[in-house]
Amino acid sequence: MTKLSGEFELIKRIAARPIRKEVICGIGDDAAVIKYGNKFLLLTTDTIVEHDHFSFSYFTPEQVGIKAIESNLSDIAAMGGVPLYVLVSLVLKSDSTMHMVEGIYKGMRKRCKKYNVDIIGGDTTHGDANIITITLIGETDKKHLCMRKDAKPSDLIFVTGLLGASTAGLHLFRKKIEGFEKIKKRHTNPRSRLDVSWKIAGYANAMEDISDGLASELRNISEQSKCGAIIHTDKVPIDKQTHTAAQACGENALDFALYGGEDFELVYTVSKERSKEAYGYCVGEITKDSGVYLKEDNRLTKLTKFGYDHFDILLNPPSKGDSFV
Repeated sequence: MTKLSGEFELIKRIAARPIRKEVICGIGDDAAVIKYGNKFLLLTTDTIVEHDHFSFSYFTPEQVGIKAIESNLSDIAAMGGVPLYVLVSLVLKSDSTMHMVEGIYKGMRKRCKKYNVDIIGGDTTHGDANIITITLIGETDKKHLCMRKDAKPSDLIFVTGLLGASTAGLHLFRKKIEGFEKIKKRHTNPRSRLDVSWKIAGYANAMEDISDGLASELRNISEQSKCGAIIHTDKVPIDKQTHTAAQACGENALDFALYGGEDFELVYTVSKERSKEAYGYCVGEITKDSGVYLKEDNRLTKLTKFGYDHFDILLNPPSKGDSFV
């Protein structure tokens, strides 16, 4: 019997061409896209599991609810959309308390109210772990719809904010290192970039949210656009506190930014002609040839592994291919 070889290989194996003509995009992007009159419906779903995506030893129930909603809002932002409706499904352990559930819903409602989103239904059952699954429905129009497949050679690559802090926060919690409250908060209080995504979607070619690390997201964009990417390591935006926190953990902040994930910033590509309109930090460019490369001191290193995989719970710095000038 064949074992699972990784999340992305699994997705490739189970993806199928849509049957219905109104399905513009099914499996393989941040959200499914359905043509609906003059609009496009966006549908996304995400699951978070206790002891994998959160722990009540350093998350409050309210923060868990916030993370569950924000991770899905981030997918809608990446598609250039506006969020509308949420369905919530809970798997609860036998020792779960009403305080915990009410706290989770308090966090979810807080974020939904901020973005004018309604929780309209869901399901509840019991199990061996506390699990939250969110399904979020949004919409967009033709001008603002962004998909991974639309990057073009010579596009510049931008990210909307600082990277690596969420993974740094996670390592601080796991290693029980005191201090660094601002960095820890980046992990326990994530935020999507709906504040800027609508504007960016008006000029971006391809876009994706950074949930699994910058390298992984650019791999996805490159594969679906049938092109490649170069990341300039000295351009990746990482603040001093994240560097200091990584050092305290015995780790490298650049590895956190490239391979860690859950920053929920946006990475997007834009033509050079429109790059003056771009928001954020330019970190590289899209190339005609396939593959994702790091550029450091004028040397290119081809990446062969890309970071977090949901079927590999250990976050190990990925190996790299042979370097060359």
